[in-house]
Amino acid sequence: MRSAKPHFASVFLQRILNVMLFILGLILSLFLIRKTLFLIDSLLVQNEIVSYYYLVEGIVVYFLFFEFITLIVQYFKSDFHFPLRYFIYIGITAIVRLIIINHEEPETTLLYTLSILTLSLSLLVTSIVTERKSD
Repeated sequence: MRSAKPHFASVFLQRILNVMLFILGLILSLFLIRKTLFLIDSLLVQNEIVSYYYLVEGIVVYFLFFEFITLIVQYFKSDFHFPLRYFIYIGITAIVRLIIINHEEPETTLLYTLSILTLSLSLLVTSIVTERKSD
């Protein structure tokens, strides 16, 4: 009969993964700081059209960095598991960014919108299932 003791290789690889995710969190934090400075700089640009476009795109990218950092934090808080809902949040934000950047073709925009609807429904189902499991 095997013991319940974790295997050396899995513990070792888990520690490597944890260190790498921690480093990735630090790198993403630096990018978040850099994006904050970019947003401040965009607010100070005199050309309102250019400033508005870059500001909106910058804010969405800012949220992407923020959500990835939150995902890493939740990974460590939930005993080394990635909560599914954070991936869905990231997906929705990424698609919103695509719509902002690429909105020339109505068919593509409709597909992106349907993707957001699908992800939102997935989030709703995930929330209901999680709530039922906790009861």
